[in-house]
Amino acid sequence: MNSRMAASSSRVMLGPLVAAIDQGTSSTRFLVFNAKTAELLSHHQVEINQSFPKEGWVEEDPKEILQSVYECMERTCEKLTQLNIDISNIKAIGVTNQRETTLVWDKETGEPLYNAIVWLDLRTQSTVERLINKTPGRNKNHLKHKTGLPISTYFSAVKLRWLMDNVDEVAEAVLTHRAMFGTIDSWLIWCLTGGKSGGVHCTDVTNASRTMLFNIHTLDWDPELCKYFDIPMEILPKVRSSSEIYGLMKSGSLSGIPISGCLGDQSAALVGQMCFQEGQAKNTYGTGCFLLRNTGAKPVMSEHGLLTTVAYKLGRDKPACYALEGSVAIAGAVVRWLKDNLGIIQTSTELEKLAASVGTSYGCYFVPAFSGLYAPYWEPSARGIICGLTQFTNKSHLAFAALEAVCFQTREILDAMNQDSGIPLTQLQVDGGMTSNRLLMQLQADILCIPVVKPSMPETTALGAAMAAGAAEGVSVWSLRPEDLSEVTSEKFEPQINPEESEFRYARWKKAVQRAMNWETTEPISNGNGETSIFSSVPLGFYILGSMLMLIGAKYIAGHK
Repeated sequence: MNSRMAASSSRVMLGPLVAAIDQGTSSTRFLVFNAKTAELLSHHQVEINQSFPKEGWVEEDPKEILQSVYECMERTCEKLTQLNIDISNIKAIGVTNQRETTLVWDKETGEPLYNAIVWLDLRTQSTVERLINKTPGRNKNHLKHKTGLPISTYFSAVKLRWLMDNVDEVAEAVLTHRAMFGTIDSWLIWCLTGGKSGGVHCTDVTNASRTMLFNIHTLDWDPELCKYFDIPMEILPKVRSSSEIYGLMKSGSLSGIPISGCLGDQSAALVGQMCFQEGQAKNTYGTGCFLLRNTGAKPVMSEHGLLTTVAYKLGRDKPACYALEGSVAIAGAVVRWLKDNLGIIQTSTELEKLAASVGTSYGCYFVPAFSGLYAPYWEPSARGIICGLTQFTNKSHLAFAALEAVCFQTREILDAMNQDSGIPLTQLQVDGGMTSNRLLMQLQADILCIPVVKPSMPETTALGAAMAAGAAEGVSVWSLRPEDLSEVTSEKFEPQINPEESEFRYARWKKAVQRAMNWETTEPISNGNGETSIFSSVPLGFYILGSMLMLIGAKYIAGHK
């Protein structure tokens, strides 16, 4: 609180402020920064409800998301006023968001036509298998040369295809030219800039690059890709840079302020961590885990299961910058699962205490493949597995195994990144909600065998969006020149175990991952001739026939007693 009091007493000295909307998978935040010092002045956070209508389905309510943004804005403005900070000093707003999550709404009524399908959702697995089966050589990387992405349930195009195929309201709105498609950034910007009364329908290059409809070389929607997924281009938002004025706020306390920054959450964290040089990297621990390495002005294609993505384009006339990305679906989500599904902890902070009480997983390994496995495997049929259990194993060991799982998954994507670039990372810059868990950070350093560096201000995702908004032409209150960027204070976690032990544990983890593979397949088991039969295995056939005959015989005998 003292820093806030200090902020209020030096009110006159504050200068321009920049705000950021950070709309994540599990919560929405609104944060206000000092554009000159990058100091966080105030913020407000609201949890978002996720619904799971069927196994593997994950949805969120677009109107609840929008309402949470308004609530966070108003509450933060109230807090600033209490601190004697004049909200008229807020010169721009940036937007950063959970990527790939897919919405379709009616442009005439402004109403969503279905819930938002969240990036983690698996309902499109059969769509993905169908698409891969029709590619030459059943190749999931068939579109990678244009998109940088494998064909996967993760990306927006397959979710949009599912909506058009399965939701009558969406199909009808597309036919009657009333449908608008967007990821969360597009929905928010459209609503905040007026909605059905002149709202701006746009997205930025980083969010567009996660749809599978966007050509990362031409930096625009690709007619061939749209044709491949049979999606009409008229429903797509206009693609803009990550830093320019898109439109003005139309309501609330901040009405009239430009929205001038837009970055997918992982790109925003890369900017917020000041990774502007080729070779710099950061890892964000949120619902999932995302390691991005700046590869400069040229897209680099991975040979080891990583994605090629647009890192940022900070201005209309500025060049695009690219990144290699390792994406892990379940990181913080495993904590939520232990809390909500198993009930072994009441709050997220309890996990660290529970795990620290034993200091080991005692040979227990937890592969949280709830949504299949993402990088470097891209195996949608994998499912979660806990193995190596003995009578000695208890909930504390499971808590420790859950934290280790986050670290092992990061190690896998770091290994892939080092192989792709040929230059091993000497330290890892980290951010995101889970970095407040000191045991996790120490475990991460131990498992990677390199230091882990955590900035003392963990809100780097929101900071990145604020930087993009403040630096936009027509706003220009935040300089991104290297010499003007403020010094970041950070904490370093050094590896504390010997590399041999680390390698042994990692090898065991790899073994556990193999056990989780090929669990859930939608295709029925074939006997090789394309026919499906329970008798395709001769011994199994005899066993089933024998069992049936014994049952009939037993019933017959029982009937004659």
